[in-house]
Parts: sequence; C-alpha cells; structure tokens
Amino acid sequence: MTKPRRPTLAVWKFASCDGCQLTLLDCEEELLAVAGAVEIARFLEATRAVRPGPYDISLVEGSITTAADRDRIQAVRRESGLLVAIGACAAGGGIQALRNRASLAELTAAVYARPDYLDTLAESTPIAEHVPVDYELRGCPIAKGQLLEVITALLAGRQPVLPPHSVCHDCKLAGQVCVMVAQGIPCLGPLTQAGCGALCPGFQRGCYGCFGPMEQPNRPALDHWLRALGVGTAAAGRLDGRFDPRLQALAEDTGD
Repeated sequence: MTKPRRPTLAVWKFASCDGCQLTLLDCEEELLAVAGAVEIARFLEATRAVRPGPYDISLVEGSITTAADRDRIQAVRRESGLLVAIGACAAGGGIQALRNRASLAELTAAVYARPDYLDTLAESTPIAEHVPVDYELRGCPIAKGQLLEVITALLAGRQPVLPPHSVCHDCKLAGQVCVMVAQGIPCLGPLTQAGCGALCPGFQRGCYGCFGPMEQPNRPALDHWLRALGVGTAAAGRLDGRFDPRLQALAEDTGD
C-alpha cells in the first residue's frame, strides 16, 4: 500500500533578519513532529536541499525592498498553494519601513559612500501589497505557539485560531496592573494585536507595538491617555512604528 503524499512546505526570505525563521527552528521537538507530517521542500536556513515547486504551503519572511524581490514574490505566489506571511517585516514592512517616512535619497547618502550603486524601491512594503496572502503572523519575531497553530491547522484542513484582541486583554488575563494607568508609562497595548503574552508590560515597560494593529483599535481612547501623559507627535513617533509602521497613523497625536 502506497503512503499518502505529505504536503510540501517551503520557507522564503526577503528583507529581514532571519529571526522568524529561527523561531521555526526553535520549535525543536515540535519541529520534529512537523517534519514528520510535511515534506520540507525548501528551507535554506536549515538545509541546502531544495525540491522544485509547486509547494502546498509557503512561509514568507521579510518585506519587499527591491524590484527583484517584487518579481520573486510573485513567482513564489504562483507556485504556492497557501502563502503565509510571517513576522512584522512580511506583515507590515518592518523596521526597514521607517525609511518610508523620510527621503530615501537623504538616507542612502548618509549611510552609503556610493548610494548610486544601490538598486532599491522607494519604500519597504509588506507582502500583501504585492500578492494575495492567505494568513499573516505578526510579531518581531513571531510567536512560536501561533506558528505551530497555523501549520497544524493547515495540515488538519481547518482555519487557524489567532487572537484578534489587543495586548490589554492579555494583561488583564495575566492579572497585570496597567502600566499606563498606574505608572504613567506610554503604552501601545490598546492598539496592538495580542500574541506576545503581554511581555513588555509584564516587565513594567510600555508596549512597543511589535504585533501591529489589532482588528478594531480604539484610537480615541488612547488619544485621551497620551494627551494626559503629555505625549505629543514627536514622542509618539519614537513609541510606535518600530516594527509595524501601520501603527503610526493610529498612535500619533495629531492634536499638537
């Protein structure tokens, strides 16, 4: 009796630090179970062996920053059954998208001795701006539990269960006192999708928005607290956008 064909899994890297791919490797024992359920056809972070597509599932890390990357992600989409964008770079543009709010010519001239050698797009953009994305995993890096949930759900033929609520919800579940209300620490938890386990507030720090905006952020409520704390446009700009520039438009205090 022939064995049933195992789904093929491919992992792709664009402009990123490899941290989200390392999260997959850090799954360790769970990864062994995943490897037994799928055929890892392409994962250069782990093996040089590459099997040609098409692939049943593609995990894509990183943002699109060059014309070559734009062409490559379209090719990846064509040979992938399901495409999952993993991490803040793939889902929101990442730290490198901070350049979108400044002059690219000025930035490259300040960093590179020969900026004329560079071949780059004007902006760093998420995967979904170029091709259809089936699922997104947020975070810098992604959460191990969410990654395993998506992979196992797709293998089981069901919808992944991912949190739509804010970091504030997780703070309440953990019994943590709100750092913004109790200590006056600016925090992006009310706007940010859960997934980190409310890590920063647990260490008496405000949330930096690593997981990007939640589904229905309450911008007016956060405006009230930021103004009460004396946080204006400049300070808000330092708070948000480090990992997902989409938070900039939500958290920035435009009342100044």
